[in-house]
Amino acid sequence: YRRLSRNQREVNAAHARRRGPGERVNAELKNWKVLRKIRSCPARAAELVAAVQTLMIANG
Repeated sequence: YRRLSRNQREVNAAHARRRGPGERVNAELKNWKVLRKIRSCPARAAELVAAVQTLMIANG
């Protein structure tokens, strides 16, 4: 266990800032019951979820 360099700490912090909003949106989407009932093809459902994620992050 060695200490991280200052540069690596900054990289990790920047990565966490970018990852955080997406993880919060994914957690929220798991609660949406409508997504459990999607009857379209998986590719179309993935496009829909990606669009919703983008909107939620932009408004968040």
